[in-house]
Amino acid sequence: MCCVIAALFTLGPRAAILLWWLVQPIRWSETFDTLLWPFIGFLVLPWTTLMYVLVYPAGINGFDYVWLVIGIAMDVFSWFGGGYTNRGRIPSGA
Repeated sequence: MCCVIAALFTLGPRAAILLWWLVQPIRWSETFDTLLWPFIGFLVLPWTTLMYVLVYPAGINGFDYVWLVIGIAMDVFSWFGGGYTNRGRIPSGA
């Protein structure tokens, strides 16, 4: 079950980015001037990229910063969550 959750955290936002980019390419071109930033976001910060595309076209103000922080937190949790949950597997003498 843990592997399924890890796969969803890894593949879920990236699949959503690809699907959303195929469905609404105009929104993505309005949000980003170049293909470099969404590609880096796809590889490194998929949750933050999704949240940024969600809030950017209307302008970022007010409660939009909360959505961006949630996206950053989801990325950080997906990076470091596996290390924290597997901390008991490494012997303390190693």
